[in-house]
Amino acid sequence: MTKLSVNVNKIATIRNARGGNNPDLIQVVKDCERFGAQGITVHPRPDERHITAQDVYQIQQVCQTEFNIEGYPDARYLKFIEEVRPAQATLVPDPPEAITSNAGWDTIQHEAYLKDIVQQIQSFGVRVSIFADPDLRIIEGAAKIGTDRIELYTEPYATGYPVNKEEAVIPYVAAGKLAHELGLGINAGHDLDLYNLKYLKDNLPFLDEVSIGHALVCDALYLGLENTIQMYLKQLK
Repeated sequence: MTKLSVNVNKIATIRNARGGNNPDLIQVVKDCERFGAQGITVHPRPDERHITAQDVYQIQQVCQTEFNIEGYPDARYLKFIEEVRPAQATLVPDPPEAITSNAGWDTIQHEAYLKDIVQQIQSFGVRVSIFADPDLRIIEGAAKIGTDRIELYTEPYATGYPVNKEEAVIPYVAAGKLAHELGLGINAGHDLDLYNLKYLKDNLPFLDEVSIGHALVCDALYLGLENTIQMYLKQLK
């Protein structure tokens, strides 16, 4: 079964809007796991506009499933990984000022840089995933770097799904097949929701994990957090 990792960035965004502790991020993490989530994802940006450094260390203390820390691999990020030792480090290429991740790594241009980073993180006993577009050359490059997994950037799939889902999923099927043949684990994330998730899962039989935050939190406003998590898990069975 494909695991569901809940990205709690948006919970922190709501909390930070008022400067207090409502909603209580740590309680939400506990509840997400209690409701069935198999992982917790955060992306602690330098400006701390949602997840703060304190949040990272507090979540590490309570997380009972797989803790996944996303981020650009600068010195600050690598310090988190070395000290927290999450289950997974997901490397994204976006600069600090980016609103959200919007492209994968060029694993060919940045091969030497990424190879060093991957080896460093793996020396901490942490699994590494690299954010990647569904481009076969990029997937081959990821394998050369030595990463454990890739995370397929799925915004193009989500955008194309309402127009022609069969066409939208084609590059992801090819990328997933190649990644599996090369021995890479496969994650996916970005703009996945209750509408498009099942079709992606059905066409990617080796999909290890999806990371979902924004859509899941939006759904929870109407459906409740426990019910929403159960609905997403149902799409992944």
